[in-house]
Amino acid sequence: MKIGNIQLENNILIAPMAGITDTAFRTICKEMGAGLLFTEMISAKGLYYKDRKTNELLQIESKNKPVGIQLFGSEPEIFQEVIKKYINNNESIELIDLNIGCPAPKIVKNGDGSALMKKPDLVGEIIYKIKQVSDKPVTAKIRAGWDEDNLNAVEVAKIIEEAGADALTVHGRHRQQFYSGKADRSIIKEVKDNINIPVIGNGDIFTEKDAQLMQEETGCDGIMLARGILGNPWLIKSLADIYNNEEKNISNKEKLNMILKHFYLIEKYKGKKRALLEMRKHTGWYIKGMENAAKIRDKINRVKDKSEFERILKELIL
Repeated sequence: MKIGNIQLENNILIAPMAGITDTAFRTICKEMGAGLLFTEMISAKGLYYKDRKTNELLQIESKNKPVGIQLFGSEPEIFQEVIKKYINNNESIELIDLNIGCPAPKIVKNGDGSALMKKPDLVGEIIYKIKQVSDKPVTAKIRAGWDEDNLNAVEVAKIIEEAGADALTVHGRHRQQFYSGKADRSIIKEVKDNINIPVIGNGDIFTEKDAQLMQEETGCDGIMLARGILGNPWLIKSLADIYNNEEKNISNKEKLNMILKHFYLIEKYKGKKRALLEMRKHTGWYIKGMENAAKIRDKINRVKDKSEFERILKELIL
């Protein structure tokens, strides 16, 4: 799959996920065979005003390339300044993605994220202004619409293409659904049928079969994985090989080894304290469905150091 001048190894993309797709998580996804990774969602305004925490999100390992940066905001001039000052000269960043899909109230209330679905002309202006100054490919990620009465993905997609974007990701839910209900693949197909740039399908891909249906039913050029790989990065590897429609049985030992590896990576990039805290949520995803899952979660939420964390996991998982 090709986006602008970037030739990807495959058509498997990993979605930007706040608080999740950090360097540690991206490293695991890359090792599993992902074709394109993204930073967590980053505020264009935060970069503009040199916010320290925002800049931390730009930590990218060259071994994980290609990596795209996903920006959110709604002021075209801010995007232009940020791209000229901080992104064009950053060799670690391969492309720029505009977030038009985040449903979080704190994002939407400022007119950002999926609130932009209500302002197609502003979306077009932002993409156009970004393309004017960017020396990297530009993409966008949208939702089906704002609500069930305003499913305007096709209209917005056409504007995005006309403004010069190199590819588009479509999540098959409208904003008011957040992550409930079912992602509507027919909307993704409709977008694909109406524009000529690559379209990436997103939403409800939890198994190899889901990925296959996404491509078969929409004709999309690529797939974007999100919640389906939380605790199950092995799904990436399965898809990177072939769509074989087989559910892989991952052993408890494999899960334990991946948890410990994930802990090590977070510790490497963020320190021991952050690793202990952040691995609580990741471990919860890895052990989902295990017989002792509730007991493990309860115990690791109270651990004070890494050795205790490892001891509990080995005792209850193996």
